[in-house]
Amino acid sequence: MSKLRIPEKLEAEPSMLEAREQRHFVPADQPPQHKFQILDPKTKNIWGYVVIDNTRRGSGLGGIRIASDLSIWEIMRLARAMTLKNSAANLPYGGAKSGIVFDPNQFTLGKGVKQDLIGAFAEAIFPIDNYIAAPDMSTDENDIQRIFQYNADVLGDSNHGRGGAGRPFAKGGIPIDKWGLTGHSLYAAIKTLEQLDPSFEIKGARVVIQGYGNVGAAIAGKLAADGALIVGVSDVNTALWYSKGLQVRELDKVRGNPKGLAAYHGTVDKKFFDGNVGRLLEAPCDILIPAARPDAITARNADRLLCGRIFQGANTPSNKMTEYYLENRKKITSYTDFIVNCGGVIGCAVEVRMTQDEAYRKKVLDQGNYGRTYVENLIFETVNKNITTITKRLKERAGKDIIFREEATRLAEERLGKPEEYWL
Repeated sequence: MSKLRIPEKLEAEPSMLEAREQRHFVPADQPPQHKFQILDPKTKNIWGYVVIDNTRRGSGLGGIRIASDLSIWEIMRLARAMTLKNSAANLPYGGAKSGIVFDPNQFTLGKGVKQDLIGAFAEAIFPIDNYIAAPDMSTDENDIQRIFQYNADVLGDSNHGRGGAGRPFAKGGIPIDKWGLTGHSLYAAIKTLEQLDPSFEIKGARVVIQGYGNVGAAIAGKLAADGALIVGVSDVNTALWYSKGLQVRELDKVRGNPKGLAAYHGTVDKKFFDGNVGRLLEAPCDILIPAARPDAITARNADRLLCGRIFQGANTPSNKMTEYYLENRKKITSYTDFIVNCGGVIGCAVEVRMTQDEAYRKKVLDQGNYGRTYVENLIFETVNKNITTITKRLKERAGKDIIFREEATRLAEERLGKPEEYWL
């Protein structure tokens, strides 16, 4: 496709994918309910995908990501993770995901480039009435507001409850990134583990964060405040390592710089650039947080990991077989993505209900701090309950060769069968 041409209109049509390929990423007996290709009607070039994985608990809720190398397989896998995430968190929503195949670096070429692309995408996905879009990689609250407003204009109803969650606070939304809600759920998981395991302590723990974006920065700040040492961080082009602990305030200042972490001026022991950035995952630490793209940890690097525990800030940063190897050969427990990084989607779920239910909105706001207190408490309680439940079950089934992900999946699937129960 032409990288600079934004179609005036995009359209969605059912994807004609070969079913035999699905088994690589989803169980053969549980294919996604719906798959759509987003096309330029003039050229028939594919500009994106929408996958509605499962709507047993409600409309599919999941983010929109933008990347030049997106595939339908990645979106399918992420949509399945959203089904498990929403179910495990006892939310009244199913799982979905979408993606736009475009190089986000080109948004710097003009203010209207991204607006035109999101506007065309909003029009294309409007007929998909069981999908609620949310922010994800390279999309933000303003993009979701644009989609929400498009739905409101077409439907003539600003309380429609579809078409966007994770909008700006000033527009009635929950600011997922500004409040660091996904990072808050990671923090809840780590604090819960500290309560359950006397041998584990945050103070003095060495932390490596792959992907110092909205999620990575949020969890770094919380852990540093509790006395942890942030010894390694990375973005797409640069990785930094300092055994005595990097300066979190300085990291936060430079992550918005066009050069990213390369502009960091604090003391470092090592810097990695471009193709070597992934080596940071192999650095010694007590807590490793992959918070970037899928498959950061695979059979290629699993044997070189020197961490104590992994908390998955990204969706699908590894697969079950890799995690099984880490648990049984390296004694490294990996805490599953859809359990520990659910803060963002919980915030989105609260927002959707607030949009439709004025009494619920009042309940949220009455707890103070513009609703943030309610949302953060709900996230912490949800993660705490789930980590505690899964840990207890694993102890009860000790010796049966079961890893954290398997027990987490069993919990999510149990709740998938009880759509009438939710914690909002």
